[in-house]
Parts: sequence; C-alpha cells; structure tokens
Amino acid sequence: MDGAHLERPDGFEHQLLSVVPRPQVETALARGVTRRMTVTDAGYFPRAEHHGRHRPSGVPETIVIVCVAGAGWVDVAGARTRVGSSTAIVIPAGTAHAYGAAPEDPWTIWWCHVRGTDVAELVEACGVDGGHVTLSLRSVEKATALLDEISRALARDTTPARLVATSGMAWRLFTQLAVDRRLAVDGTPLERAMRYLEERIDGRVSVPELAAMVGLSPSHLAALFRDATGGGVLAHHNALKMARARVLLDTTDMTVADVGRATGFDDAFYFSRQFRRMHGVSPRAYREHHKG
Repeated sequence: MDGAHLERPDGFEHQLLSVVPRPQVETALARGVTRRMTVTDAGYFPRAEHHGRHRPSGVPETIVIVCVAGAGWVDVAGARTRVGSSTAIVIPAGTAHAYGAAPEDPWTIWWCHVRGTDVAELVEACGVDGGHVTLSLRSVEKATALLDEISRALARDTTPARLVATSGMAWRLFTQLAVDRRLAVDGTPLERAMRYLEERIDGRVSVPELAAMVGLSPSHLAALFRDATGGGVLAHHNALKMARARVLLDTTDMTVADVGRATGFDDAFYFSRQFRRMHGVSPRAYREHHKG
C-alpha cells in the first residue's frame, strides 16, 4: 500500500481529534434520540502527510471523510479510487477498507464515525453501496462546517446533552450528502433542463423537445428526473408551477384566474383542479387559510 511503512493514523500539527469513550457510546445507543445516530469519533487532519488506515475486517462504525484540499485514495471491494478536493467518502459499518493521503499532495480532511439504528438508511440515501463509496460535493463548505461543529462540540465534552447535539449535526451531514448527490451539477444536461423548466413556469413544455435540446433521449432524461426529484419531467414542471402559484396567492391580490394564467393555465377551472390535486384545497381556500 502507498507509504505503508510510514503510515500513521493521527498526530498531525493543528489537528482536532475527539473520541467518545466506548462505555458512553453504548449508553447513548440505548437512549431514545441517540440510539438512532451517535457520533463516536470526529476530527480534522490538515495536510496529513503519511496518513492512512488499513482495516481488513472493517469497523462497527460508518465512516465519513470529507477531503477539502490535496488528495488521497480509498480501497473498497478490491478497487482503488483516487480522492480529490470536494469529495466525500462514506464507508458503511463492517466494510473492509483502506485509505490514505497521496504522497505527493497529502489531503486535508474532516471526518467522523457514527453508529445507530438509522445510519444504514441514511447511507443508502447517499447512494453508497459495497463498491461505490465516494461522492462529489457541490456544497463542500456546508459539510465541512457541520464536521467542524461536531468535532469542536465533542472536544468540549461528551455529556449526554452534547451527544444529542452532535447526533442532530450528523443527521444534517448525511442529509446534506444525500442532497448533494441528487442536485443537478451546473452545466449538466439535467441542470440545463431544470433551469429551462424554471424559466418557463408560465408555459408548456414538450419532453421530447426538451430532451433533444439538452442532448439526451426522452427516456434518459426521464430517468435522470426520477432519480433527482422522485417524479417525471412534467411532474417537476407542474410542481414548479404550483410553487409559483402559492407565492402569488400569498403575496398578491391577483384573481385565481390571473394566477392560473401566470403559471401557464389558460383554463381557470383546470388550474383549480390541478391546485386542489396537489394541496387538497382550492386556490381560494388556500389563500384564506391563515399561515405562519
């Protein structure tokens, strides 16, 4: 392995490192909130020269590593993946693995280990499986801010209250990773298609024409939308229209018919049916409902 004879797990200048005593971890995993998610270890290793770990049997915790500078590598399922800046590694509990800093440009990483009943489901939401453990991040600063907060919180103390607080931070971290996976990357066909729909809330869209415009087949575009939004192209466009309709109903005195026309529905009755189908109430009843 790369630099195995010089490998070290920690001991880097200006590092942060917090380890929750294992009896406290077991107690937390028996409590209401923290049994779902408990952070067991967390830290920050800047320019971690010779950093690396080899765990042929895995560990009981799920590991999250976010690389913010430099480079490294991760081995899972017999395959090595290079890891660069703005990349997360998520290694499920019990997975044999190895990882380390690149010799020529050692990585700077934030990391944490977690256990709990809900961890596996959150890992799945991130799109991680036995052979795919790296994620490209759009919002690396959000992930690192959460990991920084977790590390500094545990460095203060590991009281039950602090473990509850870091549990919530870890939940936000995993959901942020899941969101980053699904958000369309700028300039990709999916992002261009989504932007086109946003700019045409007051009109209609043909799926074949939109697919041709972004250089994809209609079926491929539909598959990308299902993965990113949970529904099809037209369903997403309709959701954008309804979001705009809610804003207009809440912030203007436009008539229901005018709101319908502003969101691409020439027929006020059809607009009202579509609105009721999504919200369970008519546009007029929605406007009259006291909010906030």
